[in-house]
Amino acid sequence: MSSLRTPTGPLPKGVYWRRRLLLLLVVVAIIAIIAIIAWPRGGGATPTGQPNPGTTSATDDAANGSTEAPVDGDACDPAKIDVTAETDATTYEPGVNPQLWLTITSRETTECVLPAGTDVQEYRVTSGDELIWSSADCQSDPVAHLQILKPGVPVSAAPIVWDRTRSSPDTCDVEREAVVAEGASYHLEVVVGDLTSKSTKQFMLY
Repeated sequence: MSSLRTPTGPLPKGVYWRRRLLLLLVVVAIIAIIAIIAWPRGGGATPTGQPNPGTTSATDDAANGSTEAPVDGDACDPAKIDVTAETDATTYEPGVNPQLWLTITSRETTECVLPAGTDVQEYRVTSGDELIWSSADCQSDPVAHLQILKPGVPVSAAPIVWDRTRSSPDTCDVEREAVVAEGASYHLEVVVGDLTSKSTKQFMLY
């Protein structure tokens, strides 16, 4: 009876050993080819969170914790800077939290520099004359950032999520009260330093 150690048959033993060696080499070659095909190429992860075309984040460097290099340029004239409140939708179904962000656009004729870090940003959600929620309540680790603005080119901050609750400086470590939904209307107002959005962005919660 033939075995792995002692091949038997009508042919010389050397023939069987050569056949087994050839088969082993074929198996090794197949494994090597599979390994080469499966091995990841490119050496880097696919980037995520890409900014929208035509916009840049006003807080990307600050959020990444990088050291900001000195920024040269004239300070922007506040009278020529527009701040706009933005949301990702106008109506939100139950359980869907609004994403809020702000956009800054310069009406200057040349580049200018504006302080626009999270240390001077504020998002305010109101209902009528009542302030419902503010991003300044319980804010942690605000970061300063000088943003270069080009004429007519909008610059958008990274979106933040509102969890549909009321806020105050006294609610940092407690469970916050959920706001009324069922078709209730709310308005978003945004602030950058001394600049406030000229109009609010209305949205509804269900």
